Amino acid sequence: MIKAIFFDIDGTLVSFKTHQIPQSTLFALSELRKKGIKIFISTGRSWGQMQHLNDFPQFDGYITLNGSCCMDGNGSIIHQVCIPTKDLELLVQYLHTNNFPIEVVYADQEVMTSSNEVVERAWANVNMPVPPIIPLHECNLNEVYQLGAFLNTEEQEALKITERFMPSCAELRWSPDFFDILPRESSKSAGIDRIIEHYGISIEETMAFGDGGNDIDMLQHAAIGVAMGNAGDNVKAAADHITTSVDDDGILNALKKFNILS
Repeated sequence: MIKAIFFDIDGTLVSFKTHQIPQSTLFALSELRKKGIKIFISTGRSWGQMQHLNDFPQFDGYITLNGSCCMDGNGSIIHQVCIPTKDLELLVQYLHTNNFPIEVVYADQEVMTSSNEVVERAWANVNMPVPPIIPLHECNLNEVYQLGAFLNTEEQEALKITERFMPSCAELRWSPDFFDILPRESSKSAGIDRIIEHYGISIEETMAFGDGGNDIDMLQHAAIGVAMGNAGDNVKAAADHITTSVDDDGILNALKKFNILS
């Protein structure tokens, strides 16, 4: 019996086309709560970035920043882990002569070290303004949860940031425009473990929905992993089931498929 369901936000709960949660999904979330099934967010977004979403319903808990910060339904922190300062200091040294835009994410805010057309497009895709610009060497390097490096795949593979400068961190890409850098022990699957331990739920009683590369481990970890129809092929390959797209009632259709909702 499914007792907890985890949802990615962008491309899963929220449409990239409308920047809204489809009505069928809002209906499904309401019906799940009526049945006593707990619903959780599992996102690469920070807590602050979620506050920009309109008509966002109440959830029972939140995995944010790809598992680096997990909270209960009231926003109280269950688990958190930050990037070691020594890793950030090595990156600062490199950026003195090799600059590219980086998003620096704190618990309640984020900043960009610089901006360009790619940065502007990426923030527009999630319907948010570009954060304030502060060079990395001027940023507070304490309690940084995550970085977003605005490099394409070829640049990422050539630079090897974590291998060369940030050995305590891992790289995770879910956008063609950038990839996340986060503590090596952080992941959405690890976040699920923290959440279900807190609520006394077993992994066999979980289900997860996602569409991006940072959802793969979560879909493989949950008892039932569902890829959205708009997901990439690598995400679909990791899932137990492929539903329709976020704009075509994908979440409601999958819940009906597994007889969780009628």
